[in-house]
Amino acid sequence: MQSQSNNPFIKLLNDKNINVVAIAIPVAVALLLGLPFKLDLGNWTDTLPHINAFINSFTSLFLLIGLAAIRRKNVAIHRASMLICVVLGLFFLVTYILYHLTHESTHFGGTSGIKYVYYFLLITHIILAAVVVYFVLKALYYAFNNDFDRHKKVVKWAYPIWLYVSVSGVLVYLMISPYYK
Repeated sequence: MQSQSNNPFIKLLNDKNINVVAIAIPVAVALLLGLPFKLDLGNWTDTLPHINAFINSFTSLFLLIGLAAIRRKNVAIHRASMLICVVLGLFFLVTYILYHLTHESTHFGGTSGIKYVYYFLLITHIILAAVVVYFVLKALYYAFNNDFDRHKKVVKWAYPIWLYVSVSGVLVYLMISPYYK
């Protein structure tokens, strides 16, 4: 990876900015979800939950590929897989925001015990999705700065949380998809 001195991304990614972004993203998403109006951007936005499920699926896949690669000491594949996951995460964030700016939240219609499973998955997914931003940014920062000891320490938290968020996102989608209008 490039050293800190010649990588413009790293100049923006520092402890202060990581903290700001890790707080700003969940707060901004919460504020956007609470807006009393919805924008009309056309019917194409109806497809966004399905796209987001694919994004979460591919994120899960590339997280697993990245883990397998680093266990085999294939740093190039690991790096590429993790950067793909970051790009997918950014794309997910944009499409998630677009969907919720244009649609009311879909309510789960399941009954009995399945609703408790759904709400457990949903609540843990939301909380951990907000938390994982900090850990992923820290892991990126340490990796780009070749501080692999600290990178590994952060990844012990970031990786399982990120994988859980990706997989639970797909499960939540599968459970609620029958209730989309």
